[in-house]
Amino acid sequence: MLFFILISFVIIQRLAEVAIAKRNEKRMLAQGAYEVGASHYPYMVTMHVCFFISLIVEVLFFNRAISPLFPVFLILFIFVQLLRVWCLSSLGSFWNTKIIILPDANVVKSGPYTFIRHPNYVVVCLEIILLPLMFQAYFTAVAFTLLNLAMLSVRIPTEEKALREATNYEDKFKKKISAS
Repeated sequence: MLFFILISFVIIQRLAEVAIAKRNEKRMLAQGAYEVGASHYPYMVTMHVCFFISLIVEVLFFNRAISPLFPVFLILFIFVQLLRVWCLSSLGSFWNTKIIILPDANVVKSGPYTFIRHPNYVVVCLEIILLPLMFQAYFTAVAFTLLNLAMLSVRIPTEEKALREATNYEDKFKKKISAS
């Protein structure tokens, strides 16, 4: 029962995020934005859908039990969800599941983006590990962590290149070297 509640919550959350992303995409495209990395996006969506299928199949068909460390994993998961909300609210109308670039936009460097360039990707990585570990679905945890890392090895360089070429990304995230 706990598994169904948690997995339903996460799936509903993802569907809500897709709706937010569609709204933000429409708004940004109307302002002259364009999409980058469209060729890898369907693979990313497929990977995320397969993650949920794998998790559900592994837990239900292999009778995975709740982890003895479930309380720890749940607390971490809640923290990660708070970080997710912080990421989305910090980016506001710029947040998207796609790479949507608005030329000459000022890149957001507030909220968690003050500390790390891609906190939302960190959130996704942690979720892909934590959700399966809560229910001892080790195959799903390992397989999709590796698949996600492969996906991010394509996605992050694509996103950063586009941001460097079309926005003030380079200036915002330039390392400050102090003259000591």
